[in-house]
Amino acid sequence: MLAAVRSAAVLGIDAYEVTVEVDAALGLPQWTIVGLAAGAVKESRERVHAAIVNAGFTLPPRRVTVNLAPADTPKSGSAFDLPIALALLMATGQLARTATEGLTVVGELGLDGSIRAVRGALPLARHAARTPGETLVLPPANIAEASLVTTVRLAALAALGPLVHALRAHQLPDAERARLPTRPPILDAVDFADVAGQAGAKRALEVAAAGGHNVLLVGPPGAGKTMLARRLPTIMPALSEAESLDVIAVHSVAGVLASDDPLPPPRPFRAPHHTVSTAGLLGGGSAPRPGEVSLAHHGVLFLDELLEFPRAMLDALRQPLEDGRVVIARARRSVTFPARFTLVAATNPCPCGQAGDPRGVCHCTPTAVMRYQSRLSGPLADRIDVHVTVGAVPLHALDPAVSGDNSANMRSRVHAARAIQQERYRAMRLAGGISCNAHAPGRWLQAQTSMEPRARALLTAAAERLALSARGYHRVLKVARTIADLAGEDVVTVPAVAEALRYRPTGGVAVALPRPTGDRGAGAA
Repeated sequence: MLAAVRSAAVLGIDAYEVTVEVDAALGLPQWTIVGLAAGAVKESRERVHAAIVNAGFTLPPRRVTVNLAPADTPKSGSAFDLPIALALLMATGQLARTATEGLTVVGELGLDGSIRAVRGALPLARHAARTPGETLVLPPANIAEASLVTTVRLAALAALGPLVHALRAHQLPDAERARLPTRPPILDAVDFADVAGQAGAKRALEVAAAGGHNVLLVGPPGAGKTMLARRLPTIMPALSEAESLDVIAVHSVAGVLASDDPLPPPRPFRAPHHTVSTAGLLGGGSAPRPGEVSLAHHGVLFLDELLEFPRAMLDALRQPLEDGRVVIARARRSVTFPARFTLVAATNPCPCGQAGDPRGVCHCTPTAVMRYQSRLSGPLADRIDVHVTVGAVPLHALDPAVSGDNSANMRSRVHAARAIQQERYRAMRLAGGISCNAHAPGRWLQAQTSMEPRARALLTAAAERLALSARGYHRVLKVARTIADLAGEDVVTVPAVAEALRYRPTGGVAVALPRPTGDRGAGAA
């Protein structure tokens, strides 16, 4: 007898329909699973067999063929255990063939018949919600995450036996939706007031947060680069509802969400070590999973000791920085993960870290410094809008009585600037959901931005003198537009352009790093 159950699988951060077909024919007992099933799917035979028997049902000797349609798309994971078991019970006459109409079924089975959690519950719920009247049957451990989709009916039973009995009685109960905890809007554990001195670097990070710009912090060890970077999320706006769902979907597919508390922090903050693999940073694997750049979607990706990362790995960041997504290509398919993040990188000026520091002595040769700096290519440095030299902190700045600006004040200014940008791009109805200056098309922004004639002349002259590329020119314009937004000005002024130009590397080098001669270098805030 042939039976079919509708299920779904996750591809990227979206889901697509999979029909689980089971044919239980007379013949020598054997199992065959077709439909480009990966190892975890093929192993479902043992799990399903034990779960059915231990749940109190029988499994007559049959020649069982399981087909996962569409057959030309690879399937992975253990979420097909439950639909295979239900289809097998239907094919052997222990459950009506119409019992699963209107249901999308996913779940892993334990050997005792328990139904265990799967990855990607939010994309699966989004998929089921596209079909009016559809019910998503999933493990109880995934209810909190799936409850974020309010337009789909959910059903969750803890074991195979109770689920089959409910289907036989046509009384499948609705799952009790989880009440999700609320998050405080800001991370209170850290504050910009904790950072002694560094007023220029704080200002640069405020500009970066206001416009979504990428930042490079260059300075000697102990200057506070890491402290500054870790406090950037405290001044960024809270995630919108749409952004929250995107972040949760990525983290769900990666398997890093807590089952009872799927809400992410206000903004993701990812800080991979420089020994991370390329697949760990960008995503990959035989069954592609999101990497750190995707886990930082709508948040901050912090790369400490930037020049310790392999150059090839750094250059691989150029696509996500430009497109806001990562494409993982495989022989049979390609998977796209979102990766719209703010890059914050920190590095020493040379291998010993003392180049350009008047209080330190650099022991590196010019050749060693040049080799060290060359790990950051020009095209990648060109995609970083804000280059800041972070000098050593004067001892008098460590006095507790000397306090700088705090996160609350900076956050209020950032929120005001972001509100201006959201209104600007909402009115222009640009494609791609653009909400901040860093992501706006350069030529469009150039045509739409009102500038003082002297400010435009300054930008043009500086671009020629500094040999800026077209991308570099537009990025200076975007930063200047953000500075004007922070000041509440409709027109970009000369001071806004001058400040934006200070954040660009000068002297024809790829990156604004201090020279080993003691010169503090260009690009200081």
